[in-house]
Amino acid sequence: MSLLARLGGEKQEDGTAPAIKALDTIKKSTDTDLEIKLHNLLVEELKRPVNQNREIEPLIEKIAEDFFEVEGRNLTFEEKKQIIHDTTNELTGYGPISPLLANPNVTEVMVNGPTAVYMEIDGKIEKTGVTFRDNLHVLRVIEKIVSPLGRRIDESVPMVDARLPDGSRVNAIIPPLALNGPTITIRKFSETPFTIYDLLRMGTLNKNMANFLKAAVESKLNVFISGGTGSGKTSTLNVLSSFIPRKERIVTIEDAAELKLSQEHIVSLESRPQNVEGQGEITIRDLVRNALRMRPDRIIVGEVRSAEALDMLQAMNTGHDGSLGTGHANSPRDLLARLETMVLMAGFDLPVRAIREQIASALDIIVQQARLKDGSRKITRVTEVLGLEGDTIVLQDIFVYKEQKNIATGKATGSFQATGIRPHCVEKLELAGQDVNELFREEW
Repeated sequence: MSLLARLGGEKQEDGTAPAIKALDTIKKSTDTDLEIKLHNLLVEELKRPVNQNREIEPLIEKIAEDFFEVEGRNLTFEEKKQIIHDTTNELTGYGPISPLLANPNVTEVMVNGPTAVYMEIDGKIEKTGVTFRDNLHVLRVIEKIVSPLGRRIDESVPMVDARLPDGSRVNAIIPPLALNGPTITIRKFSETPFTIYDLLRMGTLNKNMANFLKAAVESKLNVFISGGTGSGKTSTLNVLSSFIPRKERIVTIEDAAELKLSQEHIVSLESRPQNVEGQGEITIRDLVRNALRMRPDRIIVGEVRSAEALDMLQAMNTGHDGSLGTGHANSPRDLLARLETMVLMAGFDLPVRAIREQIASALDIIVQQARLKDGSRKITRVTEVLGLEGDTIVLQDIFVYKEQKNIATGKATGSFQATGIRPHCVEKLELAGQDVNELFREEW
């Protein structure tokens, strides 16, 4: 009788005998048990005063060698190396997803329970081979992320927003709200912030659009970036913020601090959720109101999503020119409708016309961004807010992205074009010393 027959008899559809699969399962279970034992041993060793100031990775190597002399004699060199690698990730990183977070090409990591981990790479979502041991393993990673920030997550507080040390945004939600098990969504940000040259290289916009937006920010026009989830609003906001002159005082307001500005005179404010007793919450609106007392030259709101829209508009209309912000919307017109709704959320019974007058007076430029079907991010419109005619806010596009489908490849292609309309804000730009006439002369 052959070895294959003795081990498992009939093959399965994938060509593997059942008994061989069972042996693989037993082996994985043994490796996991060894990893847990090594992890517990290392945690105890690292607590000892004599080891607290030593470099952790060489110490892990040394302790692991002694451990395998007793516990892992039957393991191969590669298996020992893998267990050490996984244990190191548990202690110094974020467990199994540490390699994904370290990969610069991965822009988002999504953990849908212990056995379903996805990543976004080049704008497309793919399933990975990464798994956690169980729900408790995922929970331990979540706690490792939120604990240094003074946040907590348990059955009484089953949702949390946090950030990693590099600024990456983290959202976690656990059972009983998440039926698949503890769920983590991590939006990664580059360690070195994008510059306008990176956006040009990636085809997010063209040179004329870049020069116009640079002039708009330097001339203290109020600019709002709108778009859907994952369209690149925060990255574009970071780039536009880099055009603010270094001598100006900037106050940034965010739910989770993500912006990385290159200027020196920056005050970064972050909202705070309520505690277990339901007290102590500091909202974005509270921070916007407080920022007005901090003598800011510029106010940057990471995302306007609620009643803070009213305070933001009032700030723009009372001398705080050059403010920047982002919001979720599918088009510039939709953004205006959302802003109306958000102002009404402040609890004041304001006439719609009064709200629209505030919006039309406050906003100068809307930058619309989108993620296309092929995963690329594009600024699809740069739109000017002209004012109010009757009860309607008048908009005009300055630049647009004309999308076309390439029949040969099936991918979306297109081009950036100026509409040929001379922006009304050109006069403001010229008063600030900016000459943008060359950007439109061909169309004129």
